[in-house]
Amino acid sequence: MATTAVPSRRRTNALRRRNTLLGWSFIAPNFIGFALITMVPIVLLFYMAFTDWNALGTPHWTGLANLERLARNTIFRASVAQTFYYAIPHVILTGAIALGLALLLNQKLRGVAFFRAAAFFPYITSIVAIAIVWNLLFSQDYGPIDAALRFLGVAHPPGWTVSSDWAMPALIIVGTWREMGYYMILFLAGLQTVPSELYEAARVDGASAWNRFWHVTWPLLRPTTFFVTVMLSIQSFKIFDLIQVMTDGGPGTSTYTISFFIYNRTLGTNSTGEFGYASAASLILFVICLVFTILQFIVNQQSDLVKPWWSPLVLVVGLAFFGLAVAAFSLGRPLGLGWVEYLGLFCVCFVFAMGQSVFLRRRADSAGRRQR
Repeated sequence: MATTAVPSRRRTNALRRRNTLLGWSFIAPNFIGFALITMVPIVLLFYMAFTDWNALGTPHWTGLANLERLARNTIFRASVAQTFYYAIPHVILTGAIALGLALLLNQKLRGVAFFRAAAFFPYITSIVAIAIVWNLLFSQDYGPIDAALRFLGVAHPPGWTVSSDWAMPALIIVGTWREMGYYMILFLAGLQTVPSELYEAARVDGASAWNRFWHVTWPLLRPTTFFVTVMLSIQSFKIFDLIQVMTDGGPGTSTYTISFFIYNRTLGTNSTGEFGYASAASLILFVICLVFTILQFIVNQQSDLVKPWWSPLVLVVGLAFFGLAVAAFSLGRPLGLGWVEYLGLFCVCFVFAMGQSVFLRRRADSAGRRQR
């Protein structure tokens, strides 16, 4: 009996080792590629941000000197404000329009496949071709958009990409038009996982279309909405390609974003070759994306938890402090308090919200164990 058990255990262990090696052989190429192309550069970024390096010589440690230079750089301060100016409206508009299109194209309509493909097509179109076409549409002299505005009675239509005031709204319009189809597909996939029986039960109970959306569709669409919001936020804060091909950061520096500032310092036509300085700007962009991603994780985690009525106020106040910090930093002058003080208050709210989220989750888990 014992002699048969030992070979059986050996065969089981050998099979387990073989399956483990087989699994690693499948994921190793992707993992190695991720480590070499993504993880290693990110780790090096954290070091280079605190050095003086021109990509040719040996990096020299400078501590916080690069961050101090960025704080005094008026172009970088403006690029931070313009990054938020692009990202926030772009996230809201793209997400709302993508959800609306998904709800519309989830219906049983004739030719619905064609309209889905037409909405998605701009996302896979060359960004250069999109920029050329939209620059023609926005042209002051022969563009149909300004011509239509003049026909409607607007005596002085916007200058769009040649105007410092209207260049960024033009980029937001083009960015929303280009990307709404991709996120529409994601929302559409989420909508098709909602059981039709729930809609039928809601109709039987006399629920209106709005009530069906608010009480059935929206709660079940929350995981998709969370994914879309995170991906869309990161993509919006990192915007570069559209600016590069449509406005090249102009007029002047009115469409500079953090990504374009980094490019212009390293590889652009006016490059200074300060890779350490640009790495410090990249570090700030990384922190912004990380903070907003964590905030969205906190909101998503608390969505299904029983929480005090005042709990959302912590994030709202924290975001208000963050907005004041960005405004004070961009203007280069205090707004009641300096940007460092506002940023400190935001960090306090941020830490409190994280602790609150952990506490609420543990309380919900303990309540669930007691019920079992």
